[in-house]
Amino acid sequence: MDYFIHVLVLAAINGMLALSLALLAGHAGLISLAHASFFGFGAYGAALIALGVRQPDLAFTALACVVSAAALSLFVSIPCTRLSGDYLVIATLGFQTIITSLFNNMRSVTNGPQGVAGIPLPRLFGAHITEPWQFLVVAMMTTSGLYLIVTRILNTAAGRLLHALRADETFTRSLGRDTFGTKVAIFAFAAGVAALAGVIYAHYITFIDPGTFSASESIVLLSMVIAGGAGSVTGPLVGALVLTLVPEALRFVGVPGPTTAAIRQMLYGLLLVAVMLARPSGIHSSWQRRQ
Repeated sequence: MDYFIHVLVLAAINGMLALSLALLAGHAGLISLAHASFFGFGAYGAALIALGVRQPDLAFTALACVVSAAALSLFVSIPCTRLSGDYLVIATLGFQTIITSLFNNMRSVTNGPQGVAGIPLPRLFGAHITEPWQFLVVAMMTTSGLYLIVTRILNTAAGRLLHALRADETFTRSLGRDTFGTKVAIFAFAAGVAALAGVIYAHYITFIDPGTFSASESIVLLSMVIAGGAGSVTGPLVGALVLTLVPEALRFVGVPGPTTAAIRQMLYGLLLVAVMLARPSGIHSSWQRRQ
């Protein structure tokens, strides 16, 4: 039962990351490969606060990390406002590489490749969170709240502006719309949500290391968005759930010897290829069209 709850907690955290990245990449057309860096920033921020304060309030930690990550996103969004398409992808990948290198080399702060262990379990408004099911409640409520917020954003003028920005930025700017401010704001929002997911992840796992927040994690998150359906709100959640469950299910594939992990990765990659061939617009988008 605990294992089942553990997988659901990870799926909820990935759902938060996929939702925020979908708002950035799917709806605004700003494809970023730096999302895992903000995820890691939130996780390391939570770890450092927790080790310094000992059982800090989760709400305080989350607020501090979200605001800090939104500020950090300015180092990506402002220089990249003139970039789009492949150039934006390369620029955000460069930022991701820089942050990963800092995680690995700032040993006095991050403990380098060895990571940070023994992260204390948090409190939330005075109540101690110690059981996996309590983390599941927190993660599910946070993801549900984010879902409602994203849905609300997309049903307002701000959402229409994001779609216009994705369709034709030059034409949108010619209408007098503030495309620069929109890009900065949506990057900050996505970075803040990623940091929030990192806070929950760090307190739940109680151990973090730079490998969890590398460029490959950003690619996995983008795969969740695309596989589920980048143009919908529910699609990224579906993609996060499926691509979280599949690697766990592959653990039970009876392949002996040291090649087990490599074969699981091959099967995982083949599944992604199959999904894209069968459902190019995403799992949820294809289901909606059939309905």
